[in-house]
Amino acid sequence: MEVVVLASGPLFNGTASALVNRFTREGGEEVARWGEGEVQRVLEQVLRHPTGYYQSQVTVNRVSNDSFAITDGGVVYGPWLEGTSRRNAETNFKGYGTFQRVAKRVEARADRTFAAIFAQTQGRL
Repeated sequence: MEVVVLASGPLFNGTASALVNRFTREGGEEVARWGEGEVQRVLEQVLRHPTGYYQSQVTVNRVSNDSFAITDGGVVYGPWLEGTSRRNAETNFKGYGTFQRVAKRVEARADRTFAAIFAQTQGRL
C-alpha cells in the first residue's frame, strides 16, 4: 500500500511569498497615504496662520520594505508645533499634537485597511 500526497497551490509553487510581499507593501502604502492625508486635514483645522510651508513638508518616507514614516521633513519648528519641544514648557503654547493624534487614528484604521487589501490579494490567487 502506498499513499501519495501531492502538494500544490500557492504555498508550494512560490506564488504565496510574492503575494504576501505585495500584500504587505500595498497595505503599508495605503495606510501611510491615508495617514498623510489625515495629518494634512488636521493641520488645516489647527494651524492659525498657515503659510503653506509646514504642510508642504509633510511626506511619507519608506523606512524599509514593510514600513513607512510620515514626517514633517525635519522642519526646525516642527517639535514646537507638535508640543514636544522644551520651548513648549516655557510658553503658553502646548502644541497641536497632530502627529500623535493621527498615529492613534492610523493604528485604529490599519486593521481594516489590511483586511481589505488581503481580500483583494486572495482574489488574485
